[in-house]
Amino acid sequence: MAHFPTIDSELLRTFTVIADQGGFTRAADQLNRTQSAVSMQMKRLEEDVIQRPLFSREGRHVQLTAEGEMLLGYARRILRLQGEALNSLRTPDMVGLVRIGTPDDYVARFLPGVLARFAHSFPLVQVEMHCEPSAQLLQRHDLDLTIVTREPGKEIGELLRQEQLVWAQASGAELQHREQLPLAMFNGDCFCRHWACNALEAQQRNYRVAYTSPSLSAIFAVVGAGLAITAQPRSLIPDSMQVLGPEHGLPEMPQASIVLLRDTRRSSAASESLAAHVIEGFRH
Repeated sequence: MAHFPTIDSELLRTFTVIADQGGFTRAADQLNRTQSAVSMQMKRLEEDVIQRPLFSREGRHVQLTAEGEMLLGYARRILRLQGEALNSLRTPDMVGLVRIGTPDDYVARFLPGVLARFAHSFPLVQVEMHCEPSAQLLQRHDLDLTIVTREPGKEIGELLRQEQLVWAQASGAELQHREQLPLAMFNGDCFCRHWACNALEAQQRNYRVAYTSPSLSAIFAVVGAGLAITAQPRSLIPDSMQVLGPEHGLPEMPQASIVLLRDTRRSSAASESLAAHVIEGFRH
């Protein structure tokens, strides 16, 4: 019988953390291992198992080769399927606590379905949600899973989806014709706000941030009343609002990347199961 090589799941897990963190040093910190141990694992994966280079190294920074990019997709699927299989067979009555952080933006749009399906599969697991801006969530070290918004090219973690940022106002408000645009935005530490203001300044467009709130529902209440324009991911804009763009004299906005971060030091069957549900929910 022919013998086919196998890949140790721990090697795949280390490989995905390196890809997510963008380097061996940060991956070693995340995995609570020495950098030399992580390097030895990847040497074994490259030389003994795959027999192809998976990383191109430039100083401390590493990038995936074409083979590395291909393996990353398979690795994520293998680890996800492995987790699902173990959870289905071993933990039908799984219990525990999972702490997940997310910006307020995505709670109403994506999480109800995710949490409903997770609760159906694992009714005894407690989910503790923390809603804060992405910048604040990135500073925390007490969360099992974290959903954050990142600028394209600066992604870390696992990409869930990309969203086009758009301008929006109440239908018929015609605020785009005002000499000074009134904006309703999240509080200062917000990617969308920085992008929106930078785009208007590059266009030399006069504006003022008239309303701020950490709550998306509060921002939409102001916008829905015809008091201001906002900039948000396209999928979050209610049907009752008008989407604006260059054809209305406003600058084109970039795409935002929504990513999932795992704290591998806090990993558990419950957190990995919820992560799988989050990935599925955001991609469909």
